[in-house]
Amino acid sequence: MQRPLSESHSPGGARLRVLLRHISPLPPPDITPVQTSTQVVKATYPAEFRYTLDNNLLSPDQRLFYEENGFLVIKNLVSPNDIERFRSEFERICRREVSVPGLMFVRDVAIAKSEFLPDQKVVTKVQYFEEDEELFRYCRLPQIVKYVECFTGPNIMAMHTMLINKPPDAGKKTSRHPMHQDLHYFPFRPADKIVCAWTAMERIDRSNGCLVVLPGTHTSPLKQHNYPEWEGGVNAMYHGVRDYDPSLPRVHLVMEKGDTVFFHPLLIHGSGMNRTPGFRKDIWPFRVKLVQGVRTKL
Repeated sequence: MQRPLSESHSPGGARLRVLLRHISPLPPPDITPVQTSTQVVKATYPAEFRYTLDNNLLSPDQRLFYEENGFLVIKNLVSPNDIERFRSEFERICRREVSVPGLMFVRDVAIAKSEFLPDQKVVTKVQYFEEDEELFRYCRLPQIVKYVECFTGPNIMAMHTMLINKPPDAGKKTSRHPMHQDLHYFPFRPADKIVCAWTAMERIDRSNGCLVVLPGTHTSPLKQHNYPEWEGGVNAMYHGVRDYDPSLPRVHLVMEKGDTVFFHPLLIHGSGMNRTPGFRKDIWPFRVKLVQGVRTKL
């Protein structure tokens, strides 16, 4: 009787060996780790997530990171072309080439009494750009909306829109922003149905005043805010948390142009001085889910 082919020499055996190579654990490759928002996670996941919803976009590690830390950075989310279009529209607004109903201009207190010039160098912030079609297009970007829905669900509203043009510090440290919780400024609840999408319009690091966050503070209640006791003055409505622990670990979010961070409105955060000769720009709105039960704060 002819001896049967062994499994190791049959065509079926070859296919089995290929399959086993895919499902068997292999030694980790020799790679250099890169810091990301999901760098440190637990081996297990909670039975129920509070701050994120079931979705097909965020990985389990990304969801867990946001649950534990209150923020999540997504790299290269907004294209360079869109960033340049937003920058160009901001400059047109500063030159008064376009009039936007309801738009608010903000200037740094250190240059507030200087002679006004129609130029972006004296405008540190524009707020409420909902009536500007070009800037509001940021709020409609499909990739932004998809990520927002991971935190709020569908049926959302953009509010508190803002483009920040952090100026070079005038020597009085007025370009910094005290540590605060954004829910302090909002007249509606619940907080867990609100999220910010904050996009860097250029490289942002500690030299030009990147965001500083205190991971995990989104699980704390809203704290008392007031103007900080700073020498040199404080810009209007730049309120700060009065009783947070300054020894808490903090993370400086170094971001490239187009990177976007999503964060909870109770997360304690702020930004440092701009020590460069250039202006640091970012654009963002907060989003709130429109559902029965969302209420205004009386």
